[in-house]
Amino acid sequence: MKDTSAQLRKFAVHDIDFGVFAALGCAAIVLGGCAAQKKPAIPWRTAVLVRPLAPQKPASADEPAEVPNLRLEIPPPDPIFVPRTSPARPRTFAPPPNREAQTERPQMPLIVPELSAQESGQLQQETQQYLSDAERNLSAASRKALNAAQTDLASKVRGFIADAREAGKVGDWSRARDLAKKAQVLSEELANSL
Repeated sequence: MKDTSAQLRKFAVHDIDFGVFAALGCAAIVLGGCAAQKKPAIPWRTAVLVRPLAPQKPASADEPAEVPNLRLEIPPPDPIFVPRTSPARPRTFAPPPNREAQTERPQMPLIVPELSAQESGQLQQETQQYLSDAERNLSAASRKALNAAQTDLASKVRGFIADAREAGKVGDWSRARDLAKKAQVLSEELANSL
């Protein structure tokens, strides 16, 4: 029985606090009035007429009474267009790159992964299979008239085949197999588009 009376007192105090807070809030709203209908504390008609006055300094003997007239002299701007007094220099074009000079530069050393003889043989076999499929599809496409997209695809296949053969010459069979696989996939795409 004591528990319930303590709980009732707790809720009664809480209800009284809430009621007082609510009453004070309502009183503030009612006494505040409508903000739109209130007149401002400063009338705006007179606010325009108010101008600040600069403080007057007494003239001393050290300061001149008059301010000297300072003129800012700006030189005329540089002309944007300058007429040419001499003839224009002829344009010279760089000569086309010499293909023989490019082959003479030293080859960068290649880092080739160490493969066992069995792995190397398997990669060689896969490379040859992919290359033969790509060349077969490419020869079938060369017998037909190709549009621009097909011609571009055929040139990419030829490039991958050449790169795969070059990688095989240096013994990088994993790279050669990857390039040959790319050539084979593109050649199949070319053959399907015919």
